[in-house]
Amino acid sequence: MIMGQNGQGALRNLRMMLSYDGSGYHGWQRQKGQITVQQVLEEAIGRITGEDIRVIGSGRTDAGVHALRQVAHFKTRSQIGIANLHRGINSLLPEDVVVKEIDQVDAAFHARYDAGSKIYCYQIWNGPVRSPLCRRYAWFVREPLAGGRMGEALTLLTGTHDFSSFCAADSGNRNPVRTIIAGSVKSDSGGMIMITIEADGFLKHMVRNIVGTLVEIGSGRRSAEAILGLLEAKDRCLAGVTAPPGGLFLMEVKYG
Repeated sequence: MIMGQNGQGALRNLRMMLSYDGSGYHGWQRQKGQITVQQVLEEAIGRITGEDIRVIGSGRTDAGVHALRQVAHFKTRSQIGIANLHRGINSLLPEDVVVKEIDQVDAAFHARYDAGSKIYCYQIWNGPVRSPLCRRYAWFVREPLAGGRMGEALTLLTGTHDFSSFCAADSGNRNPVRTIIAGSVKSDSGGMIMITIEADGFLKHMVRNIVGTLVEIGSGRRSAEAILGLLEAKDRCLAGVTAPPGGLFLMEVKYG
């Protein structure tokens, strides 16, 4: 599309619902010398509107982490119709990123600051033999895991706590207090364990560090109650390993 033929008018605030396979990206946020989801979105939208576009997401997903319903917004003076803009953006995006929905929202809407809670799901392929089809979307754990014990421990994390023991050492976040609203551990008949956590916010690597600790509990190396001691210790060195990023999915962002 030739720039300058799109028509310029009042500033519009457009909200997007996104899905992406994070395997080939260095996370959400733009980074010099790295390919990120934010970058490919901004470049695609900018080609359509002829503007320098800044896309703001509900939060930053790490390198290799996926999203089913990430929310983002951007502002534009282009008057291209929503349906045409939607089709145009998707036609320019790589196959592993798609805009599922797009609509115009109030000028004050902010994808990050207005988010009330987020839901993440982590997948573990638990069995004696790895699955080649799940290699990018689940952590392969060979040793048998007791989902009941893992669920019991996750329930103990529900509520408002200092999650310093489950935060990346280089996080730089001055406030480690978060509220886990709900959590569950479910298994299917094929060997997939799905750990779902909803919280009002997440620290860097928080879900992956919790999952690494739950795996140690599920294998019997720790008791479920040990997770309370980790909360109290506020020491990252005492918790479990950081689970690989490929098993983690941003499932939903809630507003209002």
